[in-house]
Amino acid sequence: MRLILNVTLSGVSADHTVEFDAEPRDEDVKRLAVELVRSGDIPGLHVAGLSDRAFDDYVVDRFDTPEGGRRLFLRPKVPFGGEPSAASR
Repeated sequence: MRLILNVTLSGVSADHTVEFDAEPRDEDVKRLAVELVRSGDIPGLHVAGLSDRAFDDYVVDRFDTPEGGRRLFLRPKVPFGGEPSAASR
């Protein structure tokens, strides 16, 4: 199964085509993203010493494309719906 993986890290977002035998688990996507970023295989995202746990608090969004493909977005969680911050009170 060919998928497009979009990774956002430190305000930079980039795509990379990946292959999986079946729909990957979130943990598989996060582990692969660490390997891709460490190796520099994702254009603009190269962090050689990236921690194994760098994406632990990230979410994986999954979307079907109009062309029949599949896109995965690995992104930081957003604070929407959480407790209001002191600045917003």
